[in-house]
Amino acid sequence: MRRRPDGDTLATARTRDAHATRGGGRMAGSTREPLFTRAFIALAVAELAYFTATGLALFALPLYVTGPVGGDEASAGLSVGVFAVSAFVLRPFAGRASDRFGRRPMLVGGALLAAASLLLLTVTQDLAVIIGLRLLAGVAEAAFFVSVFAALADLAPASRLGEALSYNSLGLYLGIAFGPLVGQVLLDAAGFRAVWLGGAGLAVLAAGLAFLVGETRTAPPEIGGRLRIVHRPAIPISIGFLSSLAAVGGFIAFATLWAQRIDLASPSIALFAYGAVVVVCRIAFARVPDRLPSLPLAAASLVLIGVGLVIAAAWQDWVGLLVGVVFMAVGITFTTPAFFSAVFATASPSERGVASGTASAALDLGLGIGPIALGLVAAPFGIPWAFAVAAGIAFAGAAWTAGLVRRAPART
Repeated sequence: MRRRPDGDTLATARTRDAHATRGGGRMAGSTREPLFTRAFIALAVAELAYFTATGLALFALPLYVTGPVGGDEASAGLSVGVFAVSAFVLRPFAGRASDRFGRRPMLVGGALLAAASLLLLTVTQDLAVIIGLRLLAGVAEAAFFVSVFAALADLAPASRLGEALSYNSLGLYLGIAFGPLVGQVLLDAAGFRAVWLGGAGLAVLAAGLAFLVGETRTAPPEIGGRLRIVHRPAIPISIGFLSSLAAVGGFIAFATLWAQRIDLASPSIALFAYGAVVVVCRIAFARVPDRLPSLPLAAASLVLIGVGLVIAAAWQDWVGLLVGVVFMAVGITFTTPAFFSAVFATASPSERGVASGTASAALDLGLGIGPIALGLVAAPFGIPWAFAVAAGIAFAGAAWTAGLVRRAPART
């Protein structure tokens, strides 16, 4: 079975199967079908704009909630992570809507909802309203994220889908890397209002680029047939994946606050370093997940994440924070491709969609649970203790994943 370098959605997998059916799988000849079409590039830039706005919000929200809003660390964690609740609930429905109504309406609608959720932050300092706007951001994330992967599968030749996903995943991490830097510049220049306006502008840009992508859906959805939304063999593997996301998601939520408290010259540097290291490693080591057994690689990656969090918790200055970030970023480089490779090893071609839907739910659960749970630790005990608990989650996930190795056949 061919491995996948990153996660996808139910709509993506179904479209990929259609490509495989029409194209007969990987081409045996030497001629490579074109990948970098205008629509493919427009989709990649739209994703970069969208996730740069997301990275900007990850940087600024904790500062906004604990500053002008007057909240504490628990409130900051809730404001960052609550978007995942609505995203998790709506992800399966977004996939079905993308198949039924097309990719472009979902891409444009999701980006415009994200713009609205950021723009409305300019007129409120009420925590309850902010949480409501973050739930709206979760609706946007479900629509945009699912449709991006579906459109990508529509556009990419069947013989180059894995390569397309490798390049496509860079938009997320470049956004996490550069969004905080953009947010820092805007915050220093004109305050939080400028930050929210800048983020909304980036989301509107993503919507505009989605029009350039056009409608990529090649066929209407199949009518009838049994609908399953959970692939049970993927659940144990997805638990390990969830632990990596909960640990790193919790760290991301408090990285800016911690960088500020240890007097890092530019608090956005921590998130920039994280995103930059992931991008470099994703490019440099893109073929590693294809050469190593999936579950052992995933377990080792979780250990690296745990070590990085221990370093950040124990070595309480800017050097320790950045060293810890590097360890975490190297670990997260391999968790997604390793866990998704293991998930797809449990699925036949006709089950890949539901398998990817099951595994991708861990994204929302992990990125939602992590910040909220660790915020409850950080408020009474301090951020270093929250990092330590996150390390415990990563180590527990590594032990769980290692236990799965003994119950699953080795992959070569």
